[in-house]
Amino acid sequence: MSSIIFSPESQNAIYIVLRHKASLWVMMEELDDEDYAVLARFRFEIRRFLQFSEQAARSAGLTVQQHQALLIIRASEGGDIHIGDLADQLLLKPHSASELTTRLAERGYIERRPGNCDRREVRISLTAQARSILASLSAAHRAELRRLRPLLQRLLDAM
Repeated sequence: MSSIIFSPESQNAIYIVLRHKASLWVMMEELDDEDYAVLARFRFEIRRFLQFSEQAARSAGLTVQQHQALLIIRASEGGDIHIGDLADQLLLKPHSASELTTRLAERGYIERRPGNCDRREVRISLTAQARSILASLSAAHRAELRRLRPLLQRLLDAM
């Protein structure tokens, strides 16, 4: 078995390890018809939630990726984030995250400022407008997840 060394530049390494370990687990434990039914239903409910999320973001005038970016920025310690860290959490290349933040800045959703130690570093934070939109979207998402929680919990317990 080969080992994979994780570095911040290579999040794919974690995915490969997890995928490999999951493959080993599946080979070790045989699934029955009920297991497949539970997995299918669980994946269906996740897809339904993601569809709900996409529609909610769209109705707020955001793409899914823009919504996710705003959520990541808001959840970051101190309410601001380095663009490289945002790229990592969005699973994007830094230049793609930079393009995304340019579009968000043009819409008045984020502010950019130089980092404290290195002027080349760019930190981004949300504007009041973005915070308001995100608060509404997050409340709707939390309500939907609370609605789904009993079903998802039953499905998880059945696995």
